[in-house]
Amino acid sequence: MKGKTQIIENADNLAGLTTIILIGLGIIQIILGETISKSVALTANGIDCIGDGFVSAVVWIGLRIFTKPADHKFQYGYYKMENLASITAALVMIALATYIGFRSYDQLINPHAVKLPLVGAVVAFIAAIIALGLGGYKYYKGKKSNMGSVRLEAFNTIKDGVASGLVVIALILSAYGYIIADAVVGFVIAGIIVTIGFAAIKESSYMLVDACNGECIERGSVVKSIAEDVDRVESVHVVRLRQSGPFYQGELEIKVSEELTIKEFNNIKKTIKRKVKDVLPEVDRLTITVVEN
Repeated sequence: MKGKTQIIENADNLAGLTTIILIGLGIIQIILGETISKSVALTANGIDCIGDGFVSAVVWIGLRIFTKPADHKFQYGYYKMENLASITAALVMIALATYIGFRSYDQLINPHAVKLPLVGAVVAFIAAIIALGLGGYKYYKGKKSNMGSVRLEAFNTIKDGVASGLVVIALILSAYGYIIADAVVGFVIAGIIVTIGFAAIKESSYMLVDACNGECIERGSVVKSIAEDVDRVESVHVVRLRQSGPFYQGELEIKVSEELTIKEFNNIKKTIKRKVKDVLPEVDRLTITVVEN
């Protein structure tokens, strides 16, 4: 439990820090894009930054709820709140992408020159370096957490750095008279946001309805293989796993000799659980029962 708490606290702190940094960068870019530069791409990136900051805030709130212990109402804990946080964050991203797409379309059909593009490019470059560095650090620190919302937030921050890099290119091209680059990059940013958003909704929705695919199926095969290798286990009939947040809970049905005593069967269960935990520490709870002959 201490390991889980430490993982969640680290993700919690990073999400809170990201919220402050991204919203600050977003406000600066929007002010510059709307008042001085008149750049749709820079404004879009500023909106994207604030949106990403809001995403981090949603994830932060989700992680705070996530740490609450199980109670009489939520008897399996609050792990799936993390999945709800992922879906909420993704919906916000898609809504912002729609607005950015609208602004980019307006710039495409009614183009106007970008003022002081190199100044905007410098600001966007600084935002890109900060976002890529922070996103890479969060991904490195959080890749073992197995939390969907944490992965979404890390990729979202990296995406923000990539988008800022594209804005730098658009503003440099605008400085040389290629005004259309401002609108094109706006569309690209919107497309990236929508792609990540729908992928996050799909993954989290699968978890909420207890679907088991991809990594879940692979883990199920590992659990079955471990159980089959345990002495005096004749066969494994059923392995069921479901993901709740970053952890897995499951059921395992095995066939053993009728001559086994209750004490011997309990020892077999302890052995299976210990070996599964050694190989798959994210399997939080495994219920083992005997198949009737």
